[in-house]
Amino acid sequence: MSPILRAALWMTGSIASFSAMAVAGREVSGSLDTFEIMMYRSFVGVIVVVAIVAGTGAWRNIRTDRLGTHLVRNLAHFTGQNLWFYAVTVIPLAQVFALEFTSPIWVIVLSPLVLGERLTAVRAMAAIMGFIGILIVARPDMAGLNAGVITAASSAIFFAITIMLTKRLTRHEGIASILFWLTTMQLIMGIVMAGYDGDIALPDVQTGPWVFLIGCAGLLAHYCLTHALSIAPATVVVPIDFIRLPTIAVIGMVVYGETIDAWVFIGAAIIFAGNYVNIWVESRQSKPL
Repeated sequence: MSPILRAALWMTGSIASFSAMAVAGREVSGSLDTFEIMMYRSFVGVIVVVAIVAGTGAWRNIRTDRLGTHLVRNLAHFTGQNLWFYAVTVIPLAQVFALEFTSPIWVIVLSPLVLGERLTAVRAMAAIMGFIGILIVARPDMAGLNAGVITAASSAIFFAITIMLTKRLTRHEGIASILFWLTTMQLIMGIVMAGYDGDIALPDVQTGPWVFLIGCAGLLAHYCLTHALSIAPATVVVPIDFIRLPTIAVIGMVVYGETIDAWVFIGAAIIFAGNYVNIWVESRQSKPL
């Protein structure tokens, strides 16, 4: 199997995990604020990562020579994720994901400058087709501009920074090291921000399972995404994530009764077409002669 197809398979795990995290985040939003959600998410993540690292003897892979890059990456992600968790509580899930998906445009434009990757015509076409599909699904207008729309759109910028810095880190460090610093640094950030007012809410019997799901899904999503980025260029991996939009649109309709119409499927068809052409061309080019 070619690296491009393997990266596409890893991204399916990321898509499922991010979708589960959106639903769980909305379910606990009535009891916990976004900082508390991030704190508990990171706490679960630390437990899982430390257990795996200790069980596999991978402590030697936890590196400390790029803590500055880790800190900037995790600050960007912590900020973007808080904005994202707020957005999923106030606007339809499909709209959140649609606005979040402007981040691949930033990645594709900035990757040649930040990562030194080549922007091919096929990659640019996939990104443009994906963005067109998103616009068809979301059909944004100024009348719908509100705090949820603004925070969702803002989160995309921070997620783009996160993706590019993750790709840079994968050149020198393994996934265990990246996930260890992701969870530990963001746990500290979460404790500081959640406790600044002297009151941190505790999960109850109803919210506890959702909090656990957020922690596990968030960790699995980053594991899959980081693994995909380690074997394929960011400008190839990121457009695949567009598939999350029609997926979450269906989930929003089934679980929360959010409106869905034929335009969602028209946009999804364009998104799938762009991804298929991108993966097909990249796979053919990666085959040995």
